[in-house]
Amino acid sequence: MIKGVIFDVDGTLLNSMPIWENLGELYLKGLGITAEKGLGNILFEMSMEEGAAYLIDVYGLTLTVPQVVQGLSEQAAKFYREKVPLKEGVRQYLNEFRARNIPMSIATAGDRKNTEAALKRLKVYSYFQGIFTCSEVGSGKSHPDIYLAAALQMDTEPENTWVFEDAYHAVLTAKKAGFRTAAVYDKANDKQLARIWNTADIYLPEFSDFELFYKRAS
Repeated sequence: MIKGVIFDVDGTLLNSMPIWENLGELYLKGLGITAEKGLGNILFEMSMEEGAAYLIDVYGLTLTVPQVVQGLSEQAAKFYREKVPLKEGVRQYLNEFRARNIPMSIATAGDRKNTEAALKRLKVYSYFQGIFTCSEVGSGKSHPDIYLAAALQMDTEPENTWVFEDAYHAVLTAKKAGFRTAAVYDKANDKQLARIWNTADIYLPEFSDFELFYKRAS
């Protein structure tokens, strides 16, 4: 039985991974600089601060790391505020869960302001009982704290709470903590696809056929 649902944001609810893959290129373009091929792959594994230092070093930017971080953050915030779309089929799942009075919460490693801006623009913010971020909880998704906090607020037990995630490490963490897991396909995680498939309770190549999912999950 499904008594609660926890959704990741980037790559799960929102088709937002492209901005992170192209953020450095877009930032440099705004400065009138053409980025090297494959810059997105280089920066994707770095923190914002590491990426800023890389851009300064490689492109000879006469800016400080905090200044570049601010510029990158503003570029990302604009994308969430104005452009990022829901993944296809997500709205149907949200409507179906709400129609069944199943509470939903957010668990994201991303920025709260960006998340709220996107969800409000897309008119789904009110669907969620709470928004939990890794920075506010104090640990990343290699630890289950964020999922446990969301379940606590919804007053649901892990074994009756489904976690929707796109990344392998997050699916694994939630499952080890006793949650039921639905893995959502996102191109950014192609290299981990086999592990994701074999770890999750249910694998969703896309958000389609809610009734089939609900029957399997129940």
